[in-house]
Amino acid sequence: MKKEEVITIISDKLRLIRTEAGYTQDKMANVIGISKKTLVQIEKGRVDASWTAVIAVCALFRDSETLVTSLGGEPLEVIETLAREGMDFRKEKTLGGKVWWKEIKESDGYVLQQNLFSKHFRILDRNHYRIYSSFNKEETESRFNEIKREET
Repeated sequence: MKKEEVITIISDKLRLIRTEAGYTQDKMANVIGISKKTLVQIEKGRVDASWTAVIAVCALFRDSETLVTSLGGEPLEVIETLAREGMDFRKEKTLGGKVWWKEIKESDGYVLQQNLFSKHFRILDRNHYRIYSSFNKEETESRFNEIKREET
């Protein structure tokens, strides 16, 4: 998944996200930091939301069922992975990938998974903390192998 794809998904779903939250257009525009006119244009499909607006929506409405099902689990993880492509993360506790994830590899308690919707990859440690994410499979596999070597 690329930034442009996420922008398109969020732009297409913005009206649903707003409705799900019970917000008027005025309130939604104010909350995500855009004008009502811009929000109306996005909701009518005339323009796409900006990357900044997409980040705001994913952060402020991260529990939205529409967002979760559109991006496959944790909206902020998808955004963070795109923004920090190929970087190690501070450790974040996950649920271990029980719903939105396919296990690719497991070794010594470390797990390499792929999200079923966004298709991004992540590495979890023995306690289900996310320690790496990327959309690049080769880079993620390489980092997975490095982590395993560091542990031995």
